[in-house]
Amino acid sequence: MLYTPAEVLALTPVRENVEKRAASEPDLRHVFLCHAWDDRQGAAKELHDLLEASRVSVWFSEKDVALGTPLLREIDKGLAKSRVGVVLVTPALLSRLRGEGIADKELSVLLARELLVPVVHNTTYDALREVSPMLASRSGLSTAESSMTVVAGKLAELVSIVGAPA
Repeated sequence: MLYTPAEVLALTPVRENVEKRAASEPDLRHVFLCHAWDDRQGAAKELHDLLEASRVSVWFSEKDVALGTPLLREIDKGLAKSRVGVVLVTPALLSRLRGEGIADKELSVLLARELLVPVVHNTTYDALREVSPMLASRSGLSTAESSMTVVAGKLAELVSIVGAPA
């Protein structure tokens, strides 16, 4: 995958932290996918499927939260057992963040670590900055610049650098 100079600069700290976590905790999932509920069968599912096709293990609420289990507790476990968080920033997520729902809680945890990659899809960093200046300060990837397939490939390369989880 070819990265732009800005992507290399932005993703280097994430890569270093992923390498450290992978070495010390090899059974972690590669990615925790944070997304808006509205995107679960659209863009989030597409990104999940592309990552899984690239042999990236993804914590995704649609498949990892069984019926009847406490949602917030399962999310908490997923966050703890993932190498890196990918936040799919869409218009729906921006709306959810304004309402301080579950995605807002996930984002708070992810922002506390250098293990976060925003993926901006069908919106802009300017729109994100209006809702979450902290998330917008993290450089990431954008489907306006590359297709979702290329973005997924870059994420796969980023997180798969040190073996696959058990």
